[in-house]
Amino acid sequence: MRFGIIGNLQKPGLRDAVRRLMDLLTRSRTPFCLEKELALLVGAPAEVCASSLEDCLASSDMMIALGGDGTILATARLVGQSEIPILGVNLGKLGFLAEISPEEMDEALGEILEHRYLVEERLVLEGTTPARPGKVYHAVNDFVVDKSRSSRIIDIETHIDGTFAVTYRADGLIISTPTGSTGYALSSGGPIVSPGSRVFGITPISPHTLSGRPIIVPDSGRIRVVVRAHSDEVLFSADGQIEEFLKPPAEINIRRADYAFKLVKRMDRSYFDVLRAKLFWGQDARA
Repeated sequence: MRFGIIGNLQKPGLRDAVRRLMDLLTRSRTPFCLEKELALLVGAPAEVCASSLEDCLASSDMMIALGGDGTILATARLVGQSEIPILGVNLGKLGFLAEISPEEMDEALGEILEHRYLVEERLVLEGTTPARPGKVYHAVNDFVVDKSRSSRIIDIETHIDGTFAVTYRADGLIISTPTGSTGYALSSGGPIVSPGSRVFGITPISPHTLSGRPIIVPDSGRIRVVVRAHSDEVLFSADGQIEEFLKPPAEINIRRADYAFKLVKRMDRSYFDVLRAKLFWGQDARA
């Protein structure tokens, strides 16, 4: 197995974590490749493979992403249809997607080299808009459309499989995957959805009426939203990292992508373990 290593260059502790990782892989005689900017940051020796991100992706069986969830989301979009599995090392705060801490790298890598690990396939969203012909957007967590810099609410017509469903009057709308259900959608009142579920979540942001509730729909469907606003623009974003400003009325079409995001998981750690540890799920503050 050959590993490709990528990291968020702004994260404190990245240099030490990468050096430790290189030492572990070198001692186990496991081939690896560092993205070249990361290699420069850590002062990798000349004999270490350092190449462009594209070459690392092309030559690796598994990517190791060091940073926070944002680093993993960005890596997932870069991996795209090649579906290379990604192992996340958490150098951030919450790190909901990142499977291990730097202190766990030795044990976790030993398990991976012994083929004692799981690969979860996660749903990916695909979006298009007539305002950007030929451009395709992908998201692992969510697509969000919101009122941008305006203080006024917007009307968001929502259609499912060609049938009009509802018009939300709200600050915006979140279309999320099960992976993204614990992100922006959760903070906006959406449900937690286990990652193996084959569904989309549609969650309004600060709806103007109490009847504007989230809805769960099958991932086999197609969602079309038409945004009408009294301002000059609305904001469409993918995973909070890719942004487009669109002129209303703005139309966005969303479906399930033809590929999956593959996340490396340890065998002794369940999704519900992560919920309890990261989100204090079910914990009574009075106890």
